[in-house]
Amino acid sequence: MTNRVAIVGIGTTGFRPVTPDVSFRELIFEAARKAYTDAGLEPSEIDGFITAAEDFVEGYSIADEYCPDQIGAVLKPTQTIPGDFIQALATGYMMIMTGAFKTVAIEAHSKASNIKNVDELTGFAFDPVYNRPLRESPHAIAGLEMMRYMFETCTSADQCASVVVKNKFNAMHNPYAAFGSDIETIDVLNSEPVSLPIHRLDIAQHADGAVVAVLAAEDVALSLTDIPIWIEGLGWCTDTPTLEMRDWGEAVYAAYSAEMAYRMAGITNPAADIDFAEICDEYSYKELQHMEALKLCMPGEAGHFVETGVTDISGELPINVSGGALGVGHLFEASGAHKILELVEQLRGEAGMRQIPDVEVGLAQTWRGVPTATGAVAILSNF
Repeated sequence: MTNRVAIVGIGTTGFRPVTPDVSFRELIFEAARKAYTDAGLEPSEIDGFITAAEDFVEGYSIADEYCPDQIGAVLKPTQTIPGDFIQALATGYMMIMTGAFKTVAIEAHSKASNIKNVDELTGFAFDPVYNRPLRESPHAIAGLEMMRYMFETCTSADQCASVVVKNKFNAMHNPYAAFGSDIETIDVLNSEPVSLPIHRLDIAQHADGAVVAVLAAEDVALSLTDIPIWIEGLGWCTDTPTLEMRDWGEAVYAAYSAEMAYRMAGITNPAADIDFAEICDEYSYKELQHMEALKLCMPGEAGHFVETGVTDISGELPINVSGGALGVGHLFEASGAHKILELVEQLRGEAGMRQIPDVEVGLAQTWRGVPTATGAVAILSNF
């Protein structure tokens, strides 16, 4: 049985608002080929494969049947996790820790541009008796939660808008990002109201793309690469799916996921032990709410941190230097994948213009979006 598991290869197609020139299979194949080249392996040398996909998003049942070909998994152990990439990462980690697998490849993708009715699709996840008949936009739920969070923490709309400004600016330095731009808080506040206090620019726009990562047991990892990126901690949690019973001011799922990951990684002071983080910002306020749930700051401090530059690339605690979902794009089940991609590139020192100096430990956190209360956390290191 191995003691540690590392990411030894990773590949991506990058992310675009629309990809009419390629199918989702071609996106996955390109990312897989890059990941296997990065790891120095061929698909025949990989023991198991995982895809993170949700049938409703894919548009057909048993969607995992359409993934083995392009990742080289034919006649190999293959499974699908109907959840985020970080949840699939945890499954791959556990497979290797059993000793039955030495290498595992994990795939996640988004072909959001193929979906004509995203809001209706998301709405189908609401409680069929109490919530779905109301036919409310999913953004209405986020608007109510944002209002409650702002009330409980005294966070201002300007502070939430500052998240958008920071992340879209960061995305301008990320060649993978789809929505980088140089804007000001007033642009966010003056954008079209969607479900107040949420405006159009507070919402991450969908993007297409794919990410494939290769995991390896410790002995294999050390033989494949000089810079293995070790998985130090993992955690996941699903809070109540019932809107009427959840805590609207806090991200309970993120707090519990982080507690699990911190315990596994031996982290007792996250604000001091984490060098940088990629966390869910599907809505602007979510970055602030998640920062507090992850104990990267005290309750009510997150907005001040963003306003004063603490979370900038050059700040004391860089957050979403990739551009986050607001800058890169919202990727459904691949949302956690682009966060892991950023962690790996930063920890390898391969992040180019957005490289943070001297980083050793990074955190990735994801949320499956409205109306769920499901999240996951991963902690990676380069030592």
